Amino acid sequence: MTDFVIPAPQIPAIPVSGGGDFPVRRVYCIGRNYEAHAVEMGHDPNREPPFFFQKNPDNLDPSGEFPYPPRSSDVHHEVELLIALKSGGTNIPPGEALNHVWGYAVALDMTRRDLQAEAKKLGRPWEIGKAFERSAPVAPLVPVSRVGVLDSGRIELKVNGTLRQEGDLRQMIWKVPEMIACLSEYFELRAGDVILSGTPAGVGAVARGDTMEATIEGLDSLVVRVV
Repeated sequence: MTDFVIPAPQIPAIPVSGGGDFPVRRVYCIGRNYEAHAVEMGHDPNREPPFFFQKNPDNLDPSGEFPYPPRSSDVHHEVELLIALKSGGTNIPPGEALNHVWGYAVALDMTRRDLQAEAKKLGRPWEIGKAFERSAPVAPLVPVSRVGVLDSGRIELKVNGTLRQEGDLRQMIWKVPEMIACLSEYFELRAGDVILSGTPAGVGAVARGDTMEATIEGLDSLVVRVV
C-alpha cells in the first residue's frame, strides 16, 4: 500500500447506465469538428487538420446541475458525444480504433467564451475557458454492447424547451476512428481515457435558472439546470 503524505484524491468516474462506474484517466476534446460550427466560429474547416485540447477528469459532472462559473459573463453550451476507451496504445490504425471503445455518453463542453476569446487573441492556452470546475456535465455511459457503434444519429440541445443546436453524428469532420488514431500518434491512450468529439452549430449563452436538455439518438439524455 502506498504511503501517501496527504489523503489520495477520489478517482473521477462516470456512472454507467444500468449500474457501476467508469473510472476516468484523461479527457481529450477535439475542436471545431462540425463544419457549420467551424464556420460560426470564423474558421474554414476545409483547411484545418484536427486539433485537441484537454479538460480535467474531475470536470466531468453527472449531478444534473451546472454552477455558473466565476470571472465570466458569457458562458456557452456545446453538446457533444463522449467516447470512453477500454484500452489504448500508440499509433492505433483507424481500422482497429473502434476495438478500444467501451461506450458512449451525452456530454456538454461548457465554455467561458469571453475568457476563451481573450486567450485566443493573446495566443494563450484555452484551459481558463474550458477546464474549470464542473465544466463537463455528463449523462450515464452506455456500453457498446447495448448501443452498438455510433457513427450516425441525431444530436441536439434545447434550452428551456427551445431548440438551440441540432445535427447528426455523420456530420463530424473527423469520425471516431480517425480521432482515436490521430490522438494515439501524439499520446499513449489507455483504459479510462475519454474523448469529447466536438459540437454542431448553434452554440450560445446560458443564464442562471436555464435548463439544458441534451440528446443523442440511442443514448440516455442529459438534463442540466444552470444554478
